[in-house]
Amino acid sequence: MVSSEETAHVDAAARPASKPRGRPRSFDRETALEKAILAFWERGYEATSVSDLTRAMDIGAPSLYAAFGDKRSLFDEVVRVYTSRYAAFADRALAEEPTARAVVERTLREAAGAYTDPDRPHGCLIAQAAINCTTPEVADSLRDRRNATIAALESRIEADVATGTLPDGIDAAALARHAGAMIQGMSQQARDGASREELEALVEIAMAIWPRT
Repeated sequence: MVSSEETAHVDAAARPASKPRGRPRSFDRETALEKAILAFWERGYEATSVSDLTRAMDIGAPSLYAAFGDKRSLFDEVVRVYTSRYAAFADRALAEEPTARAVVERTLREAAGAYTDPDRPHGCLIAQAAINCTTPEVADSLRDRRNATIAALESRIEADVATGTLPDGIDAAALARHAGAMIQGMSQQARDGASREELEALVEIAMAIWPRT
């Protein structure tokens, strides 16, 4: 007769050993965010899928959602960090330069370098993300950012007209939009393979036609 103790021992031996419960995969959030920046920068918003992001960030979809929210929330954070980390040159120029001309020249020259940096995707993430964007909230947000830069330039131009640094009769809105078109155009030119030197040559032309008193 087999004792109950012996039966329990046999049953335990027959059962497969239970697998230890795995710990959630850990990752460095800042490193993952930087990889997301590069993915959106290279592909744009619409063309970057969640699977593209998880592959680029080397995390699973549950980890992405837990750490960053959905794709839109992640992109919003990407744009904020990109703007402060890689595209702050326009804001710095506005804050530090004494005239609209100096602001535009510095912005364009720094854009020529930033947009052709060999260690990062070429062009501007914000301009690239707007291409073929069919998500209205994202498209509107990116448009608002571009228009805010143009509006800030227009205000500086108007201030220079008021002080006599620029001549009366200047169309401040058109001149600001010209500068915005240069910035956005240089981004696309960089994506198409233009070198820093080629973009700097465009800056020379843009500044040569800048109005003077």
